[in-house]
Amino acid sequence: MATLYTHKDENIAKTWVLMFVFLCVVIAVGWAISWYYNSPGILVFAVVFAIAMNISSYWFSDKVVIAMAGAKPASPTEYPDLNNVVENLAITAGLPKPKVYIINDPAPNAFATGRNAKHAALAVTSGLLSMMNRSELEGVVAHELSHVGNRDMVVSTVAVMLVGMVTLAADFFLRASFFGIGGNNKNNREGNNPIIAVIAIVFIILAPILATLIQLAISRKREFLADASGALLTRYPEGLASALRKIGNYAAPMIHPNNATAHLYISNPFGPRAATSGIAKLFNTHPPIEERIKALVGDE
Repeated sequence: MATLYTHKDENIAKTWVLMFVFLCVVIAVGWAISWYYNSPGILVFAVVFAIAMNISSYWFSDKVVIAMAGAKPASPTEYPDLNNVVENLAITAGLPKPKVYIINDPAPNAFATGRNAKHAALAVTSGLLSMMNRSELEGVVAHELSHVGNRDMVVSTVAVMLVGMVTLAADFFLRASFFGIGGNNKNNREGNNPIIAVIAIVFIILAPILATLIQLAISRKREFLADASGALLTRYPEGLASALRKIGNYAAPMIHPNNATAHLYISNPFGPRAATSGIAKLFNTHPPIEERIKALVGDE
């Protein structure tokens, strides 16, 4: 019989499988471009640039994301219950208490960020605080602390870095091809199979889309993992499930949603019902609320 521990182990395994596939895509793109131009060195700049940008964004992630969200510090005197819940659960999880922030927004939502447990930040919206009871708030906070404990920022940053590499490499190839750079490469002169060249070009063009889909799939699996880890932390899955029900019933998006930080929130900031059916689900940063509740408490 499946348990929360089963879901947690499954999602950890699926994340590693997705990361392995991701690395294969990156290697394949590098091979295709280097084969086409017979010059592996052309990827060096794109790779170095992608790594530098993503490492810097990871290093300063807490400050950047907090600023983008318009979050303000939630002092213990003004928000005693929130700080008490965060501190108690952080102690239970064996984590330092993260910095706590509040976002003035009626939509119920929350996120955690930071490059590691010592530099973590947790933010909740004013709408979440006004809507949740104590056990529901604990469920949401436990979910976000689980992101910190599971080192999801590391996974997310690696995924973003790999997407950056693939996108920059593909963009470089398309621009170079447009301006006729490399048209007389050695592979063409030696009469290699033109079918391979066509396959390589098509793959390079489609690779950024595939890389983005894998990144979003990783994000969705980490949400399931954080749900399971959070429920194990509170020992009360119904608390988080009830919070997700309330979040799911609030259809309006946040006031200032942002695509760059959407994957960090406990629910899609563009609205929990956004892209929940058909092919659109593949491009969603979060699994459907109903699936998450079912994973926590089963069929109702």
